[in-house]
Amino acid sequence: MTQITLIGAGSVEFTRILLADLAEFPELQDCAIVLHDIDDERLTTAEQIARHITEATGARFRIRAHLDRRAALDGADFVVNEIQVGGLPATLHDFEIPKKYGLRQTIGDTIGIGGIFRGLRTIPVLVAIADDMADVCPDAMLMNYANPMAMLPWSVWEGSRFKNVVGLCHSVQNTHEQLAQIVGAPVDEIEFLTAGVNHQAFVLRFELDGEDLYSRLDEAIARDPDGLGRTVRVELYRQFGYFPTESSEHSAEYVPWFMSHRDELDRYRIPVDEYIRRSLENLDEYEETRRRLAAGEDIEVEGEGELAPRYIHSLLTGTPRLEYGNVRNEGLIYDLPAGCCVEVPCRVDGDGIHPTAVGKLPPQCAALNRTFLNVAELTMRAALEGRRDHVYQAAMLDPNTAATLTIGEIRAMVDDLIEAHGELLPKGIRETRPARRAQTARP
Repeated sequence: MTQITLIGAGSVEFTRILLADLAEFPELQDCAIVLHDIDDERLTTAEQIARHITEATGARFRIRAHLDRRAALDGADFVVNEIQVGGLPATLHDFEIPKKYGLRQTIGDTIGIGGIFRGLRTIPVLVAIADDMADVCPDAMLMNYANPMAMLPWSVWEGSRFKNVVGLCHSVQNTHEQLAQIVGAPVDEIEFLTAGVNHQAFVLRFELDGEDLYSRLDEAIARDPDGLGRTVRVELYRQFGYFPTESSEHSAEYVPWFMSHRDELDRYRIPVDEYIRRSLENLDEYEETRRRLAAGEDIEVEGEGELAPRYIHSLLTGTPRLEYGNVRNEGLIYDLPAGCCVEVPCRVDGDGIHPTAVGKLPPQCAALNRTFLNVAELTMRAALEGRRDHVYQAAMLDPNTAATLTIGEIRAMVDDLIEAHGELLPKGIRETRPARRAQTARP
């Protein structure tokens, strides 16, 4: 029997969607579903949801729940990771402390100072999960949904004894659907080629029956200057020539040109602190779900076409699919660092995951990606090596942080964040004494 283990199953909304999607495949309805979370209450809620979906869909899932992680991983064939280390309290630190220094953020989970500290909290946990997998389910596949995506699989490859990991994100899929809607063409008939890094990939080919649809996109933007025309991702398209795959609220904090300018926030309608609002809404939804379950009321059972069930179905049945994945850059994109995590189309079938070699990106897109990856790599190495100096350096090289704060302010803010997060961070980072000036290792 195939075993699918969900790590961080207490993220109950995502667990609900994932199980509803799995239940839509008859070949997957006999799977064992093993749930793990470190929060007993949330794990209980996730188990109730899983049993409700099993009954409502007629699936024959065998449901188990474990607070012990290794027990949950033991014997797994697929492991889906959806953890958020530190939860809302840590996220509030990521936003409120930088705000005192005048640094604005929107989502704070990818790069930016919020992405750096989410990475520092998450990398050690994910590496430990991967090492557990090397012991108790060495032939399994780790499917990572957690952010910061560009950092996490890279950290597993560099820092653990387990290597079979792919990162899954719906941003490419959503972008393709949005572009199809804008130009008025069926998404399934459009030929797309998209590549780069997660949350900053670019649509390199956008064609229908040999017609370049970018001209239609230009016409749609010209017809709607106060709608489409006033979005960050359209501005990035104007400047770089290729449409980016992440939403405007995300993209605004990956570059230096928007968040530090009050007039640009208004011009592009950038929602500062958006992730805090979403997190509070998620808490309300969680409490409403608990209430409905306790009252014996129905909860929504509807899939959303998530990637993990499609990957699992293809790998188990041999049904070929072309999906997007975050995989190790082994000759896939020549002008991005070897070994980093890149997002490219992948053929998925019974023989595994086969990434597409894209070759070179347009030079301006590769340049923007390399700026993004500078922050990702330094954060990864800070976490794996316990290097506080790399945390300072990642923050100094982060585009939005560097555009807003001085070096002294950046270092002071980093120190405040390290103190606030405490034991959620690697020991070497939190116990290294702050220096008055940058200390770098000599070759």
